[in-house]
Amino acid sequence: MQFTFAELVVSRQQWLQEVLKPWCLAAPWKELFQAEQDWTNLAGQVDPQGTLWAWAWSRFPALVCEGLAGIEETHFIRVTTRDGQVLTGYPDNRESRHGKLRLLCETSPGSGQHELSEAISIDDVVAVDRL
Repeated sequence: MQFTFAELVVSRQQWLQEVLKPWCLAAPWKELFQAEQDWTNLAGQVDPQGTLWAWAWSRFPALVCEGLAGIEETHFIRVTTRDGQVLTGYPDNRESRHGKLRLLCETSPGSGQHELSEAISIDDVVAVDRL
């Protein structure tokens, strides 16, 4: 079977949208991290932070904004982890790397001082809500 270049491009775009992106939405951290190491061979010359990890984090809609590469930083959120921990703060896209979310949290209510949370694995996040 012979394909034109245009047909190959369409086929590749379909594969990215119909196979690779949905895989990112469901894959565990270990597999996502492994894919990141060879991302240019899988997805092409694109930044893993803006594709692989943005797609993976989109399983929590409060963390993403359509058309924005990476994690949305402008909304105050509540993150609930698998072990029942609840954190509130603003996501820090620059510090959230390799499937590990970090929040800028107020040190004590009304203090006006903030610190970064410990890194939270995508596998440990149960829910993310905008407040």
